[in-house]
Amino acid sequence: MTITATPIRPAARAVNVRANIKRIEPIAVSLPMIKPMKMAGVEIRSADNVLVRIELDSGHIGWGEAASAHAMTGETVESMLAAVRYMAPALTGLAAGTIGQVSARMDRLMYGNQSAKSAVEMALHDALGKAAGTPVYELLGSKRRTRIPILWLVGTGSADGDVEEARNKLAAGCVAYKIKVGVGAPRDDAERTRRICDALGTGHLISADANQGYTVEQAIAYVTAVENTALDFFEQPVAGHDLAGMARVAAASRIPIGFDEGLHSTDDLVRHHEARAARGCSLKTIKLGGMRGVYQAAELCESLGMQVNLACKVAESGIAAAAMLHLAAAVPAVDWGVSLSSQYLADDVVRSPLVIANGHADVPTGPGLGIEVDEARVRKYRRQI
Repeated sequence: MTITATPIRPAARAVNVRANIKRIEPIAVSLPMIKPMKMAGVEIRSADNVLVRIELDSGHIGWGEAASAHAMTGETVESMLAAVRYMAPALTGLAAGTIGQVSARMDRLMYGNQSAKSAVEMALHDALGKAAGTPVYELLGSKRRTRIPILWLVGTGSADGDVEEARNKLAAGCVAYKIKVGVGAPRDDAERTRRICDALGTGHLISADANQGYTVEQAIAYVTAVENTALDFFEQPVAGHDLAGMARVAAASRIPIGFDEGLHSTDDLVRHHEARAARGCSLKTIKLGGMRGVYQAAELCESLGMQVNLACKVAESGIAAAAMLHLAAAVPAVDWGVSLSSQYLADDVVRSPLVIANGHADVPTGPGLGIEVDEARVRKYRRQI
């Protein structure tokens, strides 16, 4: 099943703001989760992220966020803090309205470090939108949709627990699901997947994500075992660098294959497309250097005929969730749904956490990201590094 929404296309608003970057502050936080999230190779018990607070000389404040994902990006909380602190002096004084030039300056200052750069770029979008009195989606282009289908991650650590959670979310109106596999033997994962699909029935977007947890042979065994289920796509079955392995799995699979950990630039999109290694992908700000990187990748996917899932890393706060909703409003398509992760937190740093109702979230409409950060909560969860 492909998730669609009725597009609306008002014209993008021109922004002319005369304000410069006054201060950039990176802040390490550790946010509590409602319960651990089990996925291939790791169990996430807390959200260890970096927030970036940007102050303009106009007095406007913007916030950005990046989750640590050392197995995906190679970046840790410590490395992101160091990178932002290193770049900050060279970015201070630059015009807030020249986001592309700020990103280019960051690329000249440091190779890689996409997650650290994404937190800065997100915060600058928020600050610029507030200074201009316009939502971030208008800075990106135009608003195509207002209500976004949200994927729920199913990964309790047990088959019975997963089935129960899927049924509970179905009763609550959830319309899209992502099953975490790659945590056990392919046969056991396939049986668990089948049970979840049977519990959910038809008419929903259902996917599975191995997070690189399988060998090529294991991935082929899994897709063969679940080929008659309602799975709509299967994400990152093997190691992100194994393009040939991805192509082998894709050739053996009736179910469309997507990739995530193997995507770090638009070049990776082209490589997977040309190798017939994937029919879609998961786009994250932490992998592509920020919101504009995700938007440009989504446009390229549209031209290549590839499906798109937009995703936050587990688990990011309402800051990153709001940014992803603005992207979801603006990109050409969100065929494979949107994965937010703030709903898995026991507490958030925004005053009014984003609401997911009947499986959907509304795009914030206020200036900037449309959220208000509670700086007292930021101080509460701040880590001293």
